[in-house]
Amino acid sequence: MIGVEVDRRVFGLESRPYIIAEMSGNHNRSLDRALSIVDAAADCGVHAIKLQTYTAETMTLEIEEGEFINRDSNSLWIGRSMYSLYQQAYTPWEWHAPIMERARERGITCFSSPFDESAVDFLETLDVPAYKIASFECIDLPLVRKVASTGKPLIISTGMATIAEIGEAVETAREAGCGDLVLLKCTSTYPASPENTNLRTIAHMRELFDCEVGLSDHTMGVGAAVAAVAFGATVIEKHFTLSRADGGVDAAFSLEPDELKLLVTETERAWQALGEVRYGPTEAEEKARLRRRSLYIAEDLEPGDVLTPQNLRRIRPGHGLPPKYYDILLGKRVTRAVSKGTPVSWDLFG
Repeated sequence: MIGVEVDRRVFGLESRPYIIAEMSGNHNRSLDRALSIVDAAADCGVHAIKLQTYTAETMTLEIEEGEFINRDSNSLWIGRSMYSLYQQAYTPWEWHAPIMERARERGITCFSSPFDESAVDFLETLDVPAYKIASFECIDLPLVRKVASTGKPLIISTGMATIAEIGEAVETAREAGCGDLVLLKCTSTYPASPENTNLRTIAHMRELFDCEVGLSDHTMGVGAAVAAVAFGATVIEKHFTLSRADGGVDAAFSLEPDELKLLVTETERAWQALGEVRYGPTEAEEKARLRRRSLYIAEDLEPGDVLTPQNLRRIRPGHGLPPKYYDILLGKRVTRAVSKGTPVSWDLFG
């Protein structure tokens, strides 16, 4: 695979991980804050900032009872109706253009997750360079088909999805014209625990679906994202906020600027460290070889003297014979005078 190109930037196994900062609802209903989030993300060195394009009406029904209320005692949003939550979290559509313009000014890409066909039509008027399908919409095959038909790169999060469901989404996207496809391993809990992250799935997913694979990470910190790179993740997505103390629907599991900057740095280091299957010294290690242990004469010797544990030592540096010859040489006689500190070589014996 040669990777995927988004907005003239190619990413894949041969390039450092593509880092996406997810704004979500962390703008806290302020366009100025949204623009500041773009600036902060750019300062951290990310490649892209991502929005979510929906309204409460396109997400659910305005019902304040029954299954439309969050009853999960472990949820950050317990007791909230879905409608009220989406009303709070959505990014006003008229903000999209200025946010994308600020991203362009700062040299990073801006794209979005549409949640229905009307959002796709709107985003097309803004000529977004790519699309993201959220985990909860992975099974919405009509939406996948609509997005894929644009012909633009498509990133699909796979939280909760079975192999069969992922396969259906992939098949739908490719049949509808998607040529550049990325799947993101994801755990749809907020926050997610490391124990439920299952990073070993990344390599399997790449082989199974023959596409770029990354991680949409809801764990706290950067450890899971860094480890994901070792398993072949080429894209990392993380929720981002200016400060968790400022609150917001996703703030509790979002990175702050110092943490996002660390993520950018450490995932690149992880990628650089992958290298290749290799044994023996690298070019950079050649000089270090001379600091390994080797055999040295530890006392002045006369011709005919016998090597003993007292006058034959395994020490640093590494200019003498390797230590593996130590037992062989004990009891041997030198054939010439040898001064203390001489590296042992075969010509001392004949």
